[in-house]
Amino acid sequence: MKGWGWLALLLGALLGTAWARRSQDLHCGACRALVDELEWEIAQVDPKKTIQMGSFRINPDGSQSVVEVPYARSEAHLTELLEEICDRMKEYGEQIDPSTHRKNYVRVVGRNGESSELDLQGIRIDSDISGTLKFACESIVEEYEDELIEFFSREADNVKDKLCSKRT
Repeated sequence: MKGWGWLALLLGALLGTAWARRSQDLHCGACRALVDELEWEIAQVDPKKTIQMGSFRINPDGSQSVVEVPYARSEAHLTELLEEICDRMKEYGEQIDPSTHRKNYVRVVGRNGESSELDLQGIRIDSDISGTLKFACESIVEEYEDELIEFFSREADNVKDKLCSKRT
């Protein structure tokens, strides 16, 4: 009977390790997809478009503390994007790297709604994958909304590495 206890313990440890790696792959993949989507959306906004930020109150000297900032990286625009960006996770599929056996998430639908020109061989596309990816994306947005806005409002370099690998 002792042998069965050790076997159950070993099996539990192996399953726990596999689940943790799957969870880490999912979380990392969702973060990277989120950053890709945000960077693409920001790039689509006319760089000349601005928004007024600051207080619209009139100071005692008659002036206002209003500043015009580029709309693409404004807090208002980024907040709006974060509310809807995770819905795009349905446009991603799961691919397993043959050498590392780690899961990657790749866009399978083109940005204009057409099928992607990628070779879709080896990419799994189903509602379970998109649902779990969307849930992971929403969790990241909920937990790291302030950091996401901070990173993207400043045009930080290597956002994927700084945010997805180090912060989240």
